[in-house]
Amino acid sequence: MKHKYEIILYWSDADQIFIAEVPELPGCMAHGKTQVAALRSANEAITLWIEAARVDEQPIPRPKGRRLMLA
Repeated sequence: MKHKYEIILYWSDADQIFIAEVPELPGCMAHGKTQVAALRSANEAITLWIEAARVDEQPIPRPKGRRLMLA
């Protein structure tokens, strides 16, 4: 399943992997040895995050559909 949440992808020198964060879903992040692997893992993490929220009857944020503001 493809999601429409913003994913921020960056390289971690400390871990020597790509990190993919989903800022609209608190705590949702993934990693991978390549950008493609990190994005694939992020989509899986989004699916799991949403499933867990449903089970716990927690609100699921709608994707904003635009770039989030950074401080």
